[in-house]
Amino acid sequence: MLHDRVLVRSDVPEGERRSGGGILIPATAAVGKRLAWAEVVAVGQNVRTVEVGDRVLFDPEDRAEVEVRGTAYVLMRERDLHAVAAERLQGSEDSTGLYL
Repeated sequence: MLHDRVLVRSDVPEGERRSGGGILIPATAAVGKRLAWAEVVAVGQNVRTVEVGDRVLFDPEDRAEVEVRGTAYVLMRERDLHAVAAERLQGSEDSTGLYL
C-alpha cells in the first residue's frame, strides 16, 4: 500500500441479509444509506490511526474494489474511514475499544 491507503476485506457478503427479527431482506430492497464494517488487511506508510487486524466502519458507496488472488478487497483513503474498533485500545479501564 502506498501513502494513506487502507486495504480492507468486507465482513458482510453482498446480497440477501436477515433483520434482527429474522426477516429475509433481498439484495434488491432499497434501504437508506448504510455504513459497513470491514477488517484491515494492509495499510500504507502514512496511515496513523489504524493497523492491520483492526475493524473499520466505512461507506460502501465511496469505495474502489480490487480483486487479489480471487479475493475481493476494498481500497480507500484513511480519511474515508468513519470509526475504528481495535483490540489494542481495550487495555485501559475507560476504553471501549472503539474510537471515532
